[in-house]
Amino acid sequence: MKIALASDHAGYVLKEEVKRYLTEKNLDYQDFGTDCADIPVDYPDMALPVAEGVKNGEFDRGILLCGTGIGVAIAANKVPGIRAALCHDTFTARSCREHNDANLLVLGGRVVGPGLAIDIVDVWLKTGFAGGRHARRLAKIQEIERKYCGQ
Repeated sequence: MKIALASDHAGYVLKEEVKRYLTEKNLDYQDFGTDCADIPVDYPDMALPVAEGVKNGEFDRGILLCGTGIGVAIAANKVPGIRAALCHDTFTARSCREHNDANLLVLGGRVVGPGLAIDIVDVWLKTGFAGGRHARRLAKIQEIERKYCGQ
């Protein structure tokens, strides 16, 4: 599995914890930045390359972080085919994979501590899409994208 990863300055510290976990697990990832917590960057600029990389099939999944997670989730979800899910616990991490086939995990660096964040990432990466009735619902989401995005 190949993972795209990025954060703004507010998510940087937690992103570094996630990178350590990914490295420990020998998972292939690319960090799209930012490189420090001291220089403010705009979260849409960080979300876009991750979302586009997943949409274009260069990456299997993506992980985005900002202060709350809300900004990068909104930005990433503007890219057709992206299903970015903001998770605050392992239940939502498991559910967004099983029910929504979320291809981007979003975490808030000022909301979730490092231990819980790693648990969330672990569950999210290990959980598959359940299919069945959930596939029908995803097809409806794709119809909405086609209607409004021409995709």
